Amino acid sequence: MTTSSVRKHAGPGPASDQPPVPKPTFAERARTLVYLGRIGSLSTLSLKQSGFPFGSVMPYGLDDNGRPILLISTMAMHTQNLQADPRASLLVTQEDAGGDPLGASRVTLVGNVLPVPDAEVAEARELYLARHANSKYWVDFEDFSFYRMTVVDVYYVGGFGVMGWVSASDYDRSQPDPLADSMTDIIQHMNADHRDALILLARKFAHLESQEATMTAVDRLGFHVRLKTPDGMRGVRIAFLREVSNPAETRGVLVEMVQLARSRAE
Repeated sequence: MTTSSVRKHAGPGPASDQPPVPKPTFAERARTLVYLGRIGSLSTLSLKQSGFPFGSVMPYGLDDNGRPILLISTMAMHTQNLQADPRASLLVTQEDAGGDPLGASRVTLVGNVLPVPDAEVAEARELYLARHANSKYWVDFEDFSFYRMTVVDVYYVGGFGVMGWVSASDYDRSQPDPLADSMTDIIQHMNADHRDALILLARKFAHLESQEATMTAVDRLGFHVRLKTPDGMRGVRIAFLREVSNPAETRGVLVEMVQLARSRAE
């Protein structure tokens, strides 16, 4: 996916004369969030109270198409609900909301949850146990079976004022961000060792003066920082000079941007 293909979801920069900062599409962000998640909230249609939603805490695995895999017992109410009507939704939320759950990312997958065909159970078992190793103690109990959600629609919320529907086909075609497995380490490293550099990057690339800067998110196209400015707290996105695909490239482009910012300041 090229940078130009993601500009439609970019918001305006902090200054009106600045071009939009490129961002991943909602589809990619949704896939990344579901990939990073391990537990969601499953809503099924109640068998006991017809027409009412029934919520359950639901660990899940994930296949290569982003379809959640569930290991559920016939004794569970949500399983009985699904056997009567497979329509359901799965809500997955950002783990580290920074103390503000409404400002955190979340995604709702809407689809049909049906038993995994016998020929595909072995693969589903492997994918599920890769995420939930402790399930090995009950995965082979007779009352437990693997189910899978076939996604028919997706709704993504990226925080305040950032939301929209994602088609099932766009979700299926997207991939998790290449930094998904390393973004936590990148963020922790920048916030622990390079806060001054983040202040400098915000000044030179976002045109904002701040006393404190904290990186809150990073992806292949750029990163978000939360700034303490004279006018209060501000959030801003800063684009990388080029797209990255791994931690080494991310470090390289950040070092280059800091050097560029320092040279401009001289």
